[in-house]
Amino acid sequence: MSINRVIISGNLTRDPELRATPNGMSVLKLGVAVNDRRKNPSTGEWEDVPNFVDVTMFGARADALARFLKKGTKVAIEGRLRWSQWETPEGDKRSKLEVVADEVEFLSARDDAPAPAPARTPMPVEDIDGGDEIPF
Repeated sequence: MSINRVIISGNLTRDPELRATPNGMSVLKLGVAVNDRRKNPSTGEWEDVPNFVDVTMFGARADALARFLKKGTKVAIEGRLRWSQWETPEGDKRSKLEVVADEVEFLSARDDAPAPAPARTPMPVEDIDGGDEIPF
């Protein structure tokens, strides 16, 4: 058995590109910058180093998201990895690893305002397993 799941969060590096396949399926292409925190060996200081991730989403959700996403939007994306390779007209071999998105969640509200906290109804501790103790 193998598992191919990935979750990333970061900011869009460009406005999304919405296209369609010849049979009419929508395809949304995104670029997401995901920071990696590393210690600079020269200075000893911690710094954020961006990783740039290509993301693709298909179908009706791609149409809907294209209207709301823009460069700089902070998102969380869940999906799977896909590796593809091709040859250029000049004969050069190319390949890339990308995320095929199943879910996209907005982490920043419109106009870059902070996103509201998700509304959740907490479960009282006494309702867990019928007692006052947490079962772990």
